[in-house]
Amino acid sequence: MIYLDNAATTLPKPKEVAEAVTDAMNNCGNPARGSHDASLAGLRVMLRARMAIADLFHEPDPMNVAFTLNATAALNTAIGGIKGHIIMTAAEHNSVLRPVFRRGNYTVVPLDGKGRLDVGDIAAAMRPDTEAVVMCHASNLTGNVFDIEAVSGLCARKGVRFILDAAQTAGLIDIDMTKLRLSALCFSGHKSLYGPQGTGGICLGQGFRPEPLAVGGSGSESFSPTHPTVMPDALEAGTQNAHGIAGLLAGVEYIKNLGGKAFSVSDGHAGRFIKEMKGVEGVTLYGDVDAALRTPVVALNVRGRDSGDIAALLWDDYGIAVRAGAHCAPLMHKTLGTEKIGAVRFSFSHFNTDEEVDAAIAAVKELAK
Repeated sequence: MIYLDNAATTLPKPKEVAEAVTDAMNNCGNPARGSHDASLAGLRVMLRARMAIADLFHEPDPMNVAFTLNATAALNTAIGGIKGHIIMTAAEHNSVLRPVFRRGNYTVVPLDGKGRLDVGDIAAAMRPDTEAVVMCHASNLTGNVFDIEAVSGLCARKGVRFILDAAQTAGLIDIDMTKLRLSALCFSGHKSLYGPQGTGGICLGQGFRPEPLAVGGSGSESFSPTHPTVMPDALEAGTQNAHGIAGLLAGVEYIKNLGGKAFSVSDGHAGRFIKEMKGVEGVTLYGDVDAALRTPVVALNVRGRDSGDIAALLWDDYGIAVRAGAHCAPLMHKTLGTEKIGAVRFSFSHFNTDEEVDAAIAAVKELAK
């Protein structure tokens, strides 16, 4: 199998991740629920993981890191803490769109035909009751990376909260919570942090404390009828996934040890793939493929065929695993004009080889004929 679906979930995982999960399953008890060695081992895993995540995102207080099932749960929590008007973009994943649609009182900022954002349009959408801008760092469909520094500056000048969906960039592109003055950063563990599925989290900035999605056991303040308000207990009801978080910790440490190689290698693969796809008759590329900074994601279609048909042919005839369809990004598809046929998404990893990239290039060219 040639696996090119890393924007959905990375595969393979580093061996260190599987080893850490196995070790935790054999040695970690319930974190913070006892004073015996097994419970303390689980607590140490959780604390080390908070410290590693805080360091990765330049968050000064590890206790502001709370773990969730995924970025979707983190975004639901953050968005639930906003009572006023929300601004988001047409690039958003359904993990942002649906929580915002459900609550109402929002504005969607449009993008141009290549899925690019004009920050001036966010400024124009500001209202007296605007409380937050909620947006992705990069599109999961096109690979476009947005100018979050400019958005951060705008939010700071207007006194508006900034909530960032970093599902596609955490582990690939450096994010400094302090410099960006983020109210919340939401991330997935199973993508470019190379952790297990069912892991993710939220990092809170100063002065932002959303209500938890669930309340219950916390291992602290047990006689209180209300859930603790001190982080991280405030957002972590019930027994935490210490086994999965042990794997996430190993993934974060693995990424840090690579020193930027994860991005540079995968970016090189995507760049070479784009270069070969340009000018191929019958192949349509989407997004700003000439941008200086992109995630290693390439979306295309072949001769107007349904994207699901092309993905099936790539798998059945070439053993190439990609993602097709709507990618949970309906407004981006409307922007690109692909809502009827979807798009075929190739997403590269540093584990991919040059030979695998060559095979993907040859397969698409052959299908285009």
